[in-house]
Amino acid sequence: MAKVIVYDVYSEALEVFDLSENDTMPYVYGDTMRVSEFRGSSRSNVLWTTNAAMESWNATRRSYGAPIPFRYAFKRIWEGGHGRQSQHYAGVSFDVGQALSQTQRNRIWNVAKNLGVWVYVEPISMTPTWVHFDNVMPPLRAVLVIPLPCDKAVPRCVCAHFTRCFKCFGGYSTQTLDGAFGSNTRAALIAYQRNNGLTADGISGCGTWTRLVNEVVGIGRTPTVIDP
Repeated sequence: MAKVIVYDVYSEALEVFDLSENDTMPYVYGDTMRVSEFRGSSRSNVLWTTNAAMESWNATRRSYGAPIPFRYAFKRIWEGGHGRQSQHYAGVSFDVGQALSQTQRNRIWNVAKNLGVWVYVEPISMTPTWVHFDNVMPPLRAVLVIPLPCDKAVPRCVCAHFTRCFKCFGGYSTQTLDGAFGSNTRAALIAYQRNNGLTADGISGCGTWTRLVNEVVGIGRTPTVIDP
C-alpha cells in the first residue's frame, strides 16, 4: 500500500489516496500508469504529484496511442541519483521509453514536445536511451511538507518543489506534516538558520534553500525523516 498525495494546482488543495501497487494513479485515465510504475525503485511509503502532471501524461498517452513504458517518475530527495533541482523529487517528471526503439522514442519525444503540455522536454541529445519530460512545480502558497521549512511566500527563484520532500533534516523537527507553515515549522527554520550562519528571519529564501538542499540531496534516509 502507498499513500499518494496529489496537489491540485487549481484549488491548491491536497488530496490523499490510499492505493495498492497495482492501482491506477489518481487522475490517470484507463490503466496507463500504475502506482508501481510511478514509484519505480523508490521505497517511500508516501508518493506525491500534481493533477497537472497526470493530465499532461493523459494527453501524451492519448496522442501517442500506444503503451509508453517507463522506469520511474518519483524519487525522494535523499534517494540520490539526481541533482538538487530534479523534478523527480516533486513527482512531476517522467523518464520513459527505455525498453523501446530509438524510432519509438523519437516519436514520443515529438508528441510530448508538440503538445505543449509539458514545461520541459529534454533534448534528445541529452537522453540517448530514454525520453524525459516534466511539469516544473509552481511556487506553492500552501506548503505541502518541509525538508526544512518553506515560507508561504517562497520566492520564485527558490525551487519550490522541494517543499514536497517530506523530510526534517538534522534534528530540526516540525513535529507534524500538516501542509501549513505553522509555529513549529518557523521555529525549526529559525534554529536551522542560526546554527548555520544564515539570517534567522524565519523566511526560507534562496540562501537558506540552497544551503539546506545541498546538505540533503543523496544523504540517505535519516532518523529525523517523518512521514505524514
